[in-house]
Amino acid sequence: MIALDTVSKGYGGQGLLREVSWRIGRGERIGLCGPNGTGKTTLCRILAGVEEPDAGRVHRDSGVSVGYLPQEVGASEAGTVLAEALSGFDEVWRLEAELERLASLMADPAATEATTERYGEIQHRFEALGGYRLEAEAKIILGGLGFAAADTHRPLAEFSGGWRMRAALARLLLLRPDLLLLDEPTNHLDLESLGWLESFLSSYAGSVVVVSHDRYFLNRMVTSIAEMAEGSVTLYHGDYDHYLVEREARHALQEARQRNQAKRVAEIERFIDRFRYQATKARQVQSRVKMLEKIERIEVGEATRRIHFAFPQPPRSGRLVARLHDVHKAYGTNIVYAGVDFTVERGQRVALVGVNGAGKSTLLKMLAGVLPPDRGERAVGAHVQVHYYAQHQLDGLRPSRTVLEELEEADPQSALGRLRSILGSFLFSGDQVDKRISVLSGGEKARVALAKMLVRPAALLCMDEPTNHLDLASKEVLEEALVAFNGTIVFISHDRYFINRIATHVVEVDRGHLATHLGNYDEYLERKSGVAHAPPTAADPPRAVARTEPARPSPGRAGSGRGSRKGLEREIKTIKERLEAIETQIAAMERRLEEIGLALADPDLYRDGARAREIAQSRKDAEQQVAWLMKEWEELSLRLSAASEEA
Repeated sequence: MIALDTVSKGYGGQGLLREVSWRIGRGERIGLCGPNGTGKTTLCRILAGVEEPDAGRVHRDSGVSVGYLPQEVGASEAGTVLAEALSGFDEVWRLEAELERLASLMADPAATEATTERYGEIQHRFEALGGYRLEAEAKIILGGLGFAAADTHRPLAEFSGGWRMRAALARLLLLRPDLLLLDEPTNHLDLESLGWLESFLSSYAGSVVVVSHDRYFLNRMVTSIAEMAEGSVTLYHGDYDHYLVEREARHALQEARQRNQAKRVAEIERFIDRFRYQATKARQVQSRVKMLEKIERIEVGEATRRIHFAFPQPPRSGRLVARLHDVHKAYGTNIVYAGVDFTVERGQRVALVGVNGAGKSTLLKMLAGVLPPDRGERAVGAHVQVHYYAQHQLDGLRPSRTVLEELEEADPQSALGRLRSILGSFLFSGDQVDKRISVLSGGEKARVALAKMLVRPAALLCMDEPTNHLDLASKEVLEEALVAFNGTIVFISHDRYFINRIATHVVEVDRGHLATHLGNYDEYLERKSGVAHAPPTAADPPRAVARTEPARPSPGRAGSGRGSRKGLEREIKTIKERLEAIETQIAAMERRLEEIGLALADPDLYRDGARAREIAQSRKDAEQQVAWLMKEWEELSLRLSAASEEA
């Protein structure tokens, strides 16, 4: 359908794409992955015809249509949301205008038969292009992407950039091009809209290439991964999880091949050095010299630089970390909260979920002390310092400052060497610390905002969409840092894998009301849909649990989910079910470890070095999984004991 033939592209002397060859066939679902700055957006723009390559060619089959959604959409022109969604159908609207003109002519008794015939022809073409159903379909798609029915007739200029992106996406989905190119489509979608988009794309007839840092989305949507690294594209079949396994296996194989080749080269070089000056060996030496010249050296790609950090562990706080009581908040006539209560206790990791506009960011800002309520009380516990991570990084960063100055402002008493060391962990080194915030990319601003949270310890982290603008590798580092953090976390995220990994509680925000659910996002969905909870398998990602002794909630507290005996009984039942599931998993993993131990004791195994390494890595992974499960079992047992005493 579309093929790249040795395509190269660079900017300012820096090559992003180097002789890339890639063919995209019909009906493919491809995730385009790679660290930030590797050229994913540039490749999408070349595929879409928005940019031309510096070298090489782009071949498109005749009649192939391409739709491209960039990361950011420009300022909207005059028109409504619905008009934007329908704006890609120029021929349909031309035909509609012609039908109206012909209808007025036909109203004249003197109209000719030719006019009537022409009207029939135009009407048939208009119907074939879907003219009569386009508006209804547009409203369905806009509704799926989160627009209320009344919003479709509002001027697009009244909406934020995120909502304008949704309208642009609706336009593309309505057009149904042969190839959809979506550059970070999930960044501005709430969880409900994200689920709708997955459902729509699962039955989409065309091909889809999507750039996304959402691991959950990629696992559900794609059938292959195109990895961008060092200017090239490497293809892997399967979803994102399969890609990670396959990439590691390929890398290990390449390293083994490189080691074997290096060993062979060293043997040849030793022969040459030993017999270089012996006339009787001259022919053999010359033969080996030519052999060396013909060997194509195996290269192993350099490891991509990754951020690396850990949140400083805070002093142990009291049971109460933060509380909002009888809080009211409104923006003009829009009442967001009217007397809401919300309490967070030591060791909880609370995910706030709900549709965009439900008030999640407002609640988080009030909890963090960034935004005062109109009425009501905010209290924080003893020894509780708060760090707040803003969804829009410039809310917490000053554009005129340098990167280093931002950290100096966070803690003027810190030595410059320490601040530079922290920034180095986030890949800011040398003169990069003197760059102005105003010139940084979204990903760089996100790293600065995270770095500021490391300057001083805080018992409560309030984080609004912390994974936005982070690539997948950086997200994984952030996940590990949060799992290892001993304090309390309240966060907002539309990344379901991230929520599953971090959350111990999910609070649903809906029209000014809060409903608390124990567990991660999948468990919240299961309870909400009434589906029985299935015990997770050993292959499931480890879910974070509170690392500190759970505090006992006070009766009648909104936002606790344990304000009644029935609430306590439900929590006890849920914990017991999870404990049973963990015990089953631990038993299964221990049996697996026994099998691996027997395999490693077999001398024949080591004839295949790659297989031996693979099994050794399996043992390491299984041991780590058992350790995670045992930790979760211990923490849940403490929680069960506390809940049982309170009951």
